[in-house]
Amino acid sequence: MAAMAEREYLADEGLATAILLALTLERPLFLEGEAGVGKTEVAKVLARWLGGPLIRLQCYEGIDASQAVYEWDYTRQLLHLRTAEAAGTVTANNAEQLENELYQERFLITRPLLQALSTKAGDPRPVLLIDEVDRADDEFEAFLLEALSDYSITIPELGTIKAATPPIAILTSNRTRDVHDALKRRCLYHWVEHPDFDREVEIVKLRAPDVDHDLAAQVAAATETMRSFGLYKPPGIAETIDWAQSLAILGKSGLDEAAVTATLGTVLKYREDQQRVTQQGIGDLVKSAMAARHPNPAEPR
Repeated sequence: MAAMAEREYLADEGLATAILLALTLERPLFLEGEAGVGKTEVAKVLARWLGGPLIRLQCYEGIDASQAVYEWDYTRQLLHLRTAEAAGTVTANNAEQLENELYQERFLITRPLLQALSTKAGDPRPVLLIDEVDRADDEFEAFLLEALSDYSITIPELGTIKAATPPIAILTSNRTRDVHDALKRRCLYHWVEHPDFDREVEIVKLRAPDVDHDLAAQVAAATETMRSFGLYKPPGIAETIDWAQSLAILGKSGLDEAAVTATLGTVLKYREDQQRVTQQGIGDLVKSAMAARHPNPAEPR
């Protein structure tokens, strides 16, 4: 927890334990939770902490092995053929040799999964972030399961590539659909909650130290209240920080109705959510946030 905090990530005990076990057991870590709770940031912080490169595979509907693992650079291969033809070196005797040359590593375009498995022995372990895996389909999940089981990938023209140093694999899901049990069983699992009030205040102060403490506490309280409104896209931690910084830029040291109305777009990104909060009453939101003032640890109690 301390190492994460030094890199501006305040993990709770459950998440810190899951990270420790994933590193020790060399198992992928599957992080699930609502959008904006800090799942992706875990991989970024681990890369900064351990000194390895962050390799990100952003999943989306229709992603396949060619976009995730490798593909051949057909343009360079064609150029190589045309150069050989122009030089007059293409003959019946060397045609097979020329064809084999087309499938050398210099013509290979490596994608995130292959990059993560190509680390040399002694190099820092890379952090492989497989982000929003719930957006991919079942076939791609099955492929990931195979790749993460023994950290190896087979390229028919080159053979099997196995990681000398297994990457630290972090998989994230916003649970837009259920991920197959087989993939989850391969991983350690942790559900990432929105931070509680006290921790969210600490996060805001850590990431935005220029924000007044009272303002940080009121913003955290107001954000926590808005999450209970059944919004289409509840605000995440990043929105809380953005909102606090925006209000500070406007010279605010606390919430007021006019300031909340003017800056609502920094914390709520859908018109319907803004309308719902407005209907609930901006004035009531401000009053409840001011009543939840968190005492400043620097102040005498």
